[in-house]
Amino acid sequence: MVTIGIGASGDPQNVLWAAKKAAAQGIGIVIYTTEEIPDPEISGISMHVSKTPETTMIDALVKNEIDGAVRGTLPANSTLRHLREQTGAGHLERIAVLETAGGDRFLLAPVGIDEGWTVGSKLDLIQKAKALARQLGIDQSVGILSGGRLGDVGRNPVVDRSLADAELLARICCEEHKEILIEEVVGSHGIVIAPDGISGNLIFRTLVLLGSGKSYGAPVVNIGVTFVDTSRASPWLENAISLAAALRTPR
Repeated sequence: MVTIGIGASGDPQNVLWAAKKAAAQGIGIVIYTTEEIPDPEISGISMHVSKTPETTMIDALVKNEIDGAVRGTLPANSTLRHLREQTGAGHLERIAVLETAGGDRFLLAPVGIDEGWTVGSKLDLIQKAKALARQLGIDQSVGILSGGRLGDVGRNPVVDRSLADAELLARICCEEHKEILIEEVVGSHGIVIAPDGISGNLIFRTLVLLGSGKSYGAPVVNIGVTFVDTSRASPWLENAISLAAALRTPR
């Protein structure tokens, strides 16, 4: 049986509900939490209680005691810091798997506010996104977004730089610069590249938390283990568990 760990700090009932849904699909679940979550015993679900569940879960992941891990509702800073330390990664690269209310599924990057600030880093994300798209059966075409239309050159130096970077990136990777027209990208391209991590994070939050879209989580794509990052506000944790199971690292 595939075993996926998930962290529970805030809103443990949301984590437990997602764990029940995943267990019903035949996925083994270990919930890493600071205190026992009261609930009748459920086949396929176990709990690991500790003072620092984020370190316990990630230690289990790198020791191959579990097949994959989902952040769940654990705090981002301490969890991702320990993941970096234990995997030896200088930084983490995440690619979100999203779905619109109309059923269009796509990959979005960058989504971390400290990610994707150079042409080189976005080129690396495109290469990793194409590999992830192949694994998930998602269209590998890339739509590159920027902070305006080409006709806006000269209105603001920040917009000018965003347009120039997107044009250069599109030429290097032979993909399309779609300017600021995200509405033309989703549905026609399987991979969407935001201008930077802040705008990518805002796209994610607008779609999932305001716009009735779905999130399957954001796999970290530059480490040797399977870890799916999630927003603590996300109501779709069962999707992230299923994604981690699909991408699991063989033990």
